[in-house]
Amino acid sequence: MKYNENVENVLAQVAEVAGYLWEKGWAERNGGNISYNITEYVDEAIRALPSLGDKIELPEPVPALCGSYFVVTGTGKRMRYVHRDIMRNASIIRISPDGGSYEIVAEEYIRPTSELPSHLLIHDYLMRSGRSERAVIHTHPIELVAMTHHEPFLQKDVLSKLLWSMIPETRAFCPKGVGIVPYALPGSVLLAQETIKQLGEYDVVLWEKHGALAIGPDLIEPFDMIDTLSKSAKIYESACSMGFVPKGMSDEQMDELKRVFNL
Repeated sequence: MKYNENVENVLAQVAEVAGYLWEKGWAERNGGNISYNITEYVDEAIRALPSLGDKIELPEPVPALCGSYFVVTGTGKRMRYVHRDIMRNASIIRISPDGGSYEIVAEEYIRPTSELPSHLLIHDYLMRSGRSERAVIHTHPIELVAMTHHEPFLQKDVLSKLLWSMIPETRAFCPKGVGIVPYALPGSVLLAQETIKQLGEYDVVLWEKHGALAIGPDLIEPFDMIDTLSKSAKIYESACSMGFVPKGMSDEQMDELKRVFNL
């Protein structure tokens, strides 16, 4: 099916970023997932699409998303295939008028990611808060996940400061740093609730021993933030593998960056 230009652009962006995740090695097998709120781009042709199956109840209602539409990657679908043929590996879903369920409307009956409850609760929070972010990305960046296995890094803002100090661009492009969510069952309401608490302060959240989640007005911005943080983690790892712990930029140097670039 041919969609309007805005929706086609979203689909192209999802496919593009899915390819990046695979190339980076952050999307083993069917690891990671993407959702994008396309409600503002939906036209009469999309609204007229019939449901492809029964309504699916949500574990928690999302009242701020009543009647909304989302592009969501499919459960068990590999990012390398999302990149190659998005609508055979993702779907468009419509939230019910009461926010308690959803239905798949395009293009095949592909069940969304098992992390859908987390994604929708996050989108619900974004709408309720009047925020402009419409895209949510979850992936498994190797070095960042490794860092969450080290308990001292899990304290508030410890990793933010460390990652900022590795290279100036991290402080510039990820000025809010990273939030940390203690381990919770993937796909659980608890994981979503704890993530939402962090999103009030950060745009990137690390899930302990699991992965990273980021939000943005589109998919490129959150991908770039995770990519930048991952570069800093890789610099730290490389220095340690050379036999020394990198000193990083000083507080004074980072304060200068913040002042000069109005971060």
